[in-house]
Amino acid sequence: MKKLFTILLGITIIACQEKSIDYASFSGKITDKNSDSIVIRTKGFSKTIKVLEDGTFSDTLNVVPGIYSFYDGGESTNIFLKNGFDINMTLDTKMFDESASYTGVGSENSNFLAQKALLEEKLMNKEFDDLDEVALDNAFASIKNELLEFINSTKNIDTMVINSSLRNLDDVIEGNKGYYASIIALKKDLPLGTPSPTFEDYENYNGERTSLSDLKGKYVYIDVWATWCAPCKAEIPFLKELEKDYHDKNIAFVSMSIDDDRTHKGSWELANQDWKAMVAEKELGGIQIFAPEGWKSKFVTDYKINGIPRFILLDPNGNIVDASASRPSDPELRKTFDSLQM
Repeated sequence: MKKLFTILLGITIIACQEKSIDYASFSGKITDKNSDSIVIRTKGFSKTIKVLEDGTFSDTLNVVPGIYSFYDGGESTNIFLKNGFDINMTLDTKMFDESASYTGVGSENSNFLAQKALLEEKLMNKEFDDLDEVALDNAFASIKNELLEFINSTKNIDTMVINSSLRNLDDVIEGNKGYYASIIALKKDLPLGTPSPTFEDYENYNGERTSLSDLKGKYVYIDVWATWCAPCKAEIPFLKELEKDYHDKNIAFVSMSIDDDRTHKGSWELANQDWKAMVAEKELGGIQIFAPEGWKSKFVTDYKINGIPRFILLDPNGNIVDASASRPSDPELRKTFDSLQM
């Protein structure tokens, strides 16, 4: 009887060992897919997964537990993977961050990351650049407290995800606060009425060359953006609506791409091709131009642009109305336009 018990115990142990899963399963469906594949990556790891014609994908990954970047060829988000997880994702690329959702074993961690990203965007996607330095500090202290409360109040999340969120919080806060602090400083250096920095002979999507001087006599609303920038692309529908509503006014809408080699696999040619492809795909209107040196283009450095999207409003004489104008999605922009009596 004792021998039988020992044999049965050994069989049970072996069976348990055989059930141990040394991979994570990841599947899903993408509506309006951006490419024929997705990439899951982190430092030291990268795997490309094929996306079928109907938008579905499925694969297994042998992973070290951690937060991975999910990239669909257009935008990216973070997911948490661990061997033994079986996660199914649904995504609509037209509402990328808002629609990313997960079900299955371990999915609560990726849902937490998605909800945290949306909360960060909601709290930080505001017009802080009219504040002074003290008010800016107070605003971001309040944001930090709200994010801390969200992180610490969420239950049943892997401690690696929580600890990573807490560890990176200061960088997120300081990075965004620094961006707005630079805008506040910029408005002191380039106040209302100051002659604007210029650009000359930038490549136009229509095959011609465009200079700022070509637009003299019109108000000019400039959108500095890039094809990989999710917040930039989120503004596109609002910008197109503005262009339609103000098409008979004395204003030119200029979109300046700063896509460069560093964000396109070391290739300027690819950067230019991706810019043209997105202009066509999104049916972008207005004046579409390509900054020849990306971030290092003189117009970009003169305006001290270190984060996008960035919007600039000029008067018909080429003077600055606002070196960091409101976004198209902000109702205040229409009030500004209407006050100018174009």
